[in-house]
Amino acid sequence: MARNKNVVFIILFAGAVLLSVVCLALYVGLVFLADDDAGFGDAVAVVDIHGEILYDLSKVQEIESHRDNDRVRAILLHINSPGGGVAASQAIYHAVMSARDKKPVVAVLGPVAASGGYYIACAADSIVAYEGTLTGSIGVIASFIRTEELFRKVGLGVTVIKAGKLKDVGSPHRKMTQDEKLYMGALLDNVYVQFLEAVSAGRGMPLAQVEDLAEGRLYSGEEAQELGLVDLIGTYEEALDLAADMAGIEGPPKVIKKRRRRTLAEILLGRVATSLPVLVGDRVRLQYIMP
Repeated sequence: MARNKNVVFIILFAGAVLLSVVCLALYVGLVFLADDDAGFGDAVAVVDIHGEILYDLSKVQEIESHRDNDRVRAILLHINSPGGGVAASQAIYHAVMSARDKKPVVAVLGPVAASGGYYIACAADSIVAYEGTLTGSIGVIASFIRTEELFRKVGLGVTVIKAGKLKDVGSPHRKMTQDEKLYMGALLDNVYVQFLEAVSAGRGMPLAQVEDLAEGRLYSGEEAQELGLVDLIGTYEEALDLAADMAGIEGPPKVIKKRRRRTLAEILLGRVATSLPVLVGDRVRLQYIMP
């Protein structure tokens, strides 16, 4: 009798362990691996562009995958970002432009969609914003940390050997010369014009009109609509319906949304922590971002 009880206990225990392992595997798969794209029928793909825009090819690849997915009839960009790196914003902008050649793209602006966030929105066929959305901030900025006074106080010095007089422009260990300021100003002017041209092309405005609206100014969604920087005042749901209508989808649209795969380091440390080496390593950073 005792032996039979032991066998039953072992079987139940093993079954419980096996069930726990299966449940854990299903949970990990759903949380870290699965995409919300299961099912059939025409759909609208939603792409989130949230927070500071860093150079991240996974976001470009996400847009490209929706571009090439025949089930995806339209793309909705959900933008809530103060902007970010110049090249980072341009990489996503070009991916959106490529997708727009094959299917409608609508941008819906959250609380903040400024500078690089607005740059990306200009690649869409239509831009929707809330009345109080902060947007615009068409401009470019570069900031430099200066540490020479701190080093002097603690008795540290830096010796620089360079070939090329502009090689250490933006060095934190000394003041920038007037020639270097003129050089950096010309560089920023070039990147600024790139922004103006993207807005001009996306919004169908003469370049001179965009220049009048630019200079880093922020606008509310309501002001932006009046000035032609935004097409419609509306909600996320209304933008989703607009994308579906533009794609010819009847009825409530099905939604596809990629789940971002997190690395082990990001799970343990968080996304910000894993991006710190990039932020520290870039001494000169040209940014389409709110200051």
